Amino acid sequence: MSLHRHNPAELSPPSGFSHAVTATGSRLVFLAGQTALDMAGRVVGQTLAEQFETALANLLTALAAAGGAPHDLARVTVYTTDVDGYRAQARELGQVWRRLAGRDYPAMAVIGVVRLWDEQAMVELDGTAVLP
Repeated sequence: MSLHRHNPAELSPPSGFSHAVTATGSRLVFLAGQTALDMAGRVVGQTLAEQFETALANLLTALAAAGGAPHDLARVTVYTTDVDGYRAQARELGQVWRRLAGRDYPAMAVIGVVRLWDEQAMVELDGTAVLP
């Protein structure tokens, strides 16, 4: 399995994502949207950054259960109820990402939404991984 990240010079330099990812491998893992739910099903974290950390950890836990690791992520979509807050905290969110997932960034998008399934949730992440 291999993932090759493409960041053409003709596009703005990516920060915390890759413009395109080519994936070859034998298994696709489709990861359901994860929010900041604890094991009891309660949303935890009062800030966007706290919720992002828990949601990312939950996504990576699901990926690990399927036999994958952060470097196997080809695509991640972030849904947030606060795009301005996400942009304002981008540096802190990037630190969380690097601590939990490393520096191999998948293709990513951030999408603003009115609300998520759990009313207290501010962020949700889903993704696709390619395993050997």
